[in-house]
Amino acid sequence: MNSLLLAAAFAMVVRSLAASRLDRWSLGAPIVMVLAGAAVGLLNVGSIAEGLNTESMQHAAEIILAVLLFVDATEVRAGRLWGAYPRLVARVLLVAMPISLALAAVLGWLLFPSLSWAVLLLVACVTVPTDFAPAERVVRDPALSVRVRSTLNIESGYNDGIVSPLFLFALILAGDATQTRTPLEALGTVLPFAVKAVVAGVVIGVLLGWLMDRAHLAGWVTDQSARVAVLLAPLLTFTATVAIDGNGFVASFVCGIAFRYVHRLLKARRVHAGRAEVRTDALNTDLHLLEDVTGLLTMTMWFVVGIASVLIFYLGVSWQEVLFCVAVLTVVRLVPVLLAFTRSRLSGRERVLVGALGPRGTTTIVFGLLAFNRLPVGSAADTILTITVLCVLGSVALHGIGAGPVALWLAKRR
Repeated sequence: MNSLLLAAAFAMVVRSLAASRLDRWSLGAPIVMVLAGAAVGLLNVGSIAEGLNTESMQHAAEIILAVLLFVDATEVRAGRLWGAYPRLVARVLLVAMPISLALAAVLGWLLFPSLSWAVLLLVACVTVPTDFAPAERVVRDPALSVRVRSTLNIESGYNDGIVSPLFLFALILAGDATQTRTPLEALGTVLPFAVKAVVAGVVIGVLLGWLMDRAHLAGWVTDQSARVAVLLAPLLTFTATVAIDGNGFVASFVCGIAFRYVHRLLKARRVHAGRAEVRTDALNTDLHLLEDVTGLLTMTMWFVVGIASVLIFYLGVSWQEVLFCVAVLTVVRLVPVLLAFTRSRLSGRERVLVGALGPRGTTTIVFGLLAFNRLPVGSAADTILTITVLCVLGSVALHGIGAGPVALWLAKRR
């Protein structure tokens, strides 16, 4: 264990010290950490499966997902819950994403007929949500239109929070090592979890946003203490919600939305009232520590993917798994997006850009690890782990390295 921590820390330090130079060579943090993890995995092939399928790994994945959901929910810009182009975002989240989930499940049924529909739904929930960790520079590239960048940014922030209740439903339906439930029983379990999560997320988010605002206004809080308080917000929300038998993932996501909305609303009211003591950058400053910690957690997950990649290639990868991942990263993403944007304000090339730029990252990794840990040991769990690793590795190659030139070419032709 100490050797793994040492290797991960060493890789993170090297990446951090050479971040600017590596970015110029299109070697972002995901690529560097995957390579480092693979190198470590080659030296510990026999103990990889045992290390991944542990209770501590499951809890770590749950905490990381809760933090990521909170951060994604607080990154919405333009003062609106769905950004500056809510209609475009609604088309992606409410039309394209459900179609993609259905297509992924049907494709899984054709390629893996031995898997149950609950497991196929799990596979779809793992592989469909986008995350711009492998292609972070692309979504900020000014060569892309503002509409494309805004739509992609808000989609990647919201889709994991929307998919997480469906993921939990499929996980309960598929059954862990000790239980199996019917669809009605699984739904009866998920709905109370979701209701409690929404209530807890709204209450904690609103209260925290109001308290942070009052503390800033009264001068009770320092810059450092404010950053620490925000860092603890997703951990507090997750643990408190789980303690009342709620969905901690949904609660963390809702808390992030409520916290940012209340914080921005109160700040905007005082700015309009001409209060000179208002700090307009307070929220962004408060989030700095949380964003830095999230960066470390994300790099840790990519390191784990590198280790897991050694295991899956050692055990063998089938052509069905490769074909599924190729399809999920391309047509299963592109076709629903093009359908969703029919008769929209986006041009043809902008629609292709939104569909083509759909990388998979930390959300897929964490969902995949949770499913691998919770399902009984066997072919279903192994298939999900293999698809998870292949999907994110393919996304690193396709979106992390290839997306920049493709996006720039399409943008110049716009």
